[in-house]
Amino acid sequence: MDDQDVQAVRSLPVVVKHYQPGQAIVRDGDRPAESCLLSQGFCVRSKTTSNGRRQILSIHVPGEIPDLQSLHLHVLDHDLTTLTECTLGFISHVSLREITRRRPNLAEIFWRDTLIDAAMFRDWIVNVGQRPAPSRLAHIIVELRERLKVIGQVQGARFEMPLTQEQIGEAMGITSVHANRVVKQLRDDNVLEFHRGSVRVIDEQKLLELADFDGLYLHQRPSL
Repeated sequence: MDDQDVQAVRSLPVVVKHYQPGQAIVRDGDRPAESCLLSQGFCVRSKTTSNGRRQILSIHVPGEIPDLQSLHLHVLDHDLTTLTECTLGFISHVSLREITRRRPNLAEIFWRDTLIDAAMFRDWIVNVGQRPAPSRLAHIIVELRERLKVIGQVQGARFEMPLTQEQIGEAMGITSVHANRVVKQLRDDNVLEFHRGSVRVIDEQKLLELADFDGLYLHQRPSL
């Protein structure tokens, strides 16, 4: 981004709203007229089956625009829900379309953002479909840590992961009872410590081996 791109982004009209935990930001079937920038807090993207079982598809951290797809996919096909108290900045689709037509470089950046989302979806499918449950949880935790590092929200071995055991199960595609056993196993094996919405890494080497993590799909390095 050059200085003019930065200035164009800063000039976008933003409506700031505050949400409590567990609130729907947008729902499956909605026709949103704006996209949201997550300023503070955590939210999740999910889909729910006809019998009420929810699958968490991704976890979102500050600085991300979780529903940028709605700029071109006019009917939303999933839910976006807060995990914690959140501050969100809403930007109208009219403004976003205008800035992408006026600043082609920004259009490419937004496009790249949605492509990285797609890369993350692919890795989550592999994680849920092919890894054993302890490795699934380890992979989710390592991914979240890598993304939080970029925004300076990792303090030593500890970082925030505000998912309940039920939500951990929904992210892993297992029951909350099974998730509870996996959490206990990682704790008993001295890999991780879970405490009130945060995680502390006890054994870095064990965690990485268990996670089978390759961060290429996050495309965080400028050379990628």
